[in-house]
Amino acid sequence: MTAMQRSLKTTIAVASHRASFSSLQRSAADAAADTLVTPPQHLPPFDHKPAPYNGPSADEVFAKRKKFLGPSLFHYYQKPLNIVEGKMQYLYDDSGRRYLDAFAGIVTVSCGHCHPEILNAITEQSKLLQHATTIYLNHTIGDFAEALASKMPGNLKVVYFVNSGSEANELAMMMARLYTGSLSMISLRNAYHGGSSGTLGATALNTWKYPIPEGHVHHVMNPDPYRGVFGADASSYAKDVQDHIDYGTSGKVAGFIAETIQGVGGTVELAPGYLKLVYDIVHKAGGVCIADEVQTGFGRTGSHYWGFETQGVIPDIVTMAKGIGNGLPLGAVVTTPEIASVMAQKIQFNTFGGNPVCSAGGLAVLRVLDKEKRQAHSAEVGSHLLQRLRELQQRHEIIGNVRGRGLMVGIEMVTDRKDKTPAKAETAVVFEKLRELGVLVGKGGIHGNVFRIKPPMCFTKDDADFLVDALDYSLSKL
Repeated sequence: MTAMQRSLKTTIAVASHRASFSSLQRSAADAAADTLVTPPQHLPPFDHKPAPYNGPSADEVFAKRKKFLGPSLFHYYQKPLNIVEGKMQYLYDDSGRRYLDAFAGIVTVSCGHCHPEILNAITEQSKLLQHATTIYLNHTIGDFAEALASKMPGNLKVVYFVNSGSEANELAMMMARLYTGSLSMISLRNAYHGGSSGTLGATALNTWKYPIPEGHVHHVMNPDPYRGVFGADASSYAKDVQDHIDYGTSGKVAGFIAETIQGVGGTVELAPGYLKLVYDIVHKAGGVCIADEVQTGFGRTGSHYWGFETQGVIPDIVTMAKGIGNGLPLGAVVTTPEIASVMAQKIQFNTFGGNPVCSAGGLAVLRVLDKEKRQAHSAEVGSHLLQRLRELQQRHEIIGNVRGRGLMVGIEMVTDRKDKTPAKAETAVVFEKLRELGVLVGKGGIHGNVFRIKPPMCFTKDDADFLVDALDYSLSKL
């Protein structure tokens, strides 16, 4: 199905499902209050003037994309945006219109679009040396590795640089299998760990999976406090892991991989205490534990620098990407010297992993996050955002669940709170309305009914208020 066909299908679905919203049975008082909601007039003030744009139109860009790029590419919005400039938490289209970027290039822009200190580090390094592989010495990769290792707990001190989160998770799973001598990996249902052939095996969302061999991956019950069959009972979900090991494996496994807050799956935070129980089970079965920090790392959760710290555990292997480079193609795997030693059996090499430009940029990211106290900022602004969203939830029955930590927030939309019926069509309508008002958010969950709010970590309380006001107005018009 083409992007245009998908858009048409969505439009038809929206029209046919609008009547379903009446099933929410909102009170007369709520309905009356909604009529008084006015749209937010202006984005918060921001001192930046975009450069004049003289490039091709959105239609021309889209036509070339359809002609020369793969048909699997998808786009947001019925009329795709032509984004030509970014500055901190804002994006600009070809007309110069400013948008609040509440999705950060799919949780990738950690410090802000075109952050001056990061741009300067990249530019200065590019003037000296753009590329030299690890067969030569260059201080940039060592400096970056040292700084990154200093952020890790325990004995997580050996760093491997790669180019993406998928590649990081591929390497981590290979390490687990080599180190343990076992093949069986355990992953969570609703997880997303990448789009490569190996990581698709660990991914457990049918919307992303092709019918190819995936081999030796067991998908256990998702410890989802909102939709999970055991609610927030971590021990019952952990028992499911033990059952899979007892009945579905030889009794030995290679490892367990999980996001602490599932990103693509709809910002699902794991039941409290779950990882501590499961890590113990997996270690007893001879396996190692991998924390996928591609979206939750670098202070985004506010309360902690790494997502896994919210569960009180220390993994054996940690993978990261996205926010590590603020938009650079950069990822990393960090593990212990003992596990890393298995990679010395053969040649292990990555042509672009840790190249000088990416290393200089990545080091600048770490420094900016510390200097600007972005973790504390995420905690403060995220708390304000969550509070306002939960107040909004009291006014709009269609908001079934508000969840997350810091600046990693999910809003799940349902047509019936009791049955938790996904409000897929209504979500699509609100999604378009938010764009019209100047707010760009993400969508997630297997039903596409969860708004993903994961902005650059320079996002302010004023930005949060604008987002909530825009959402309030959009919901009032359903």
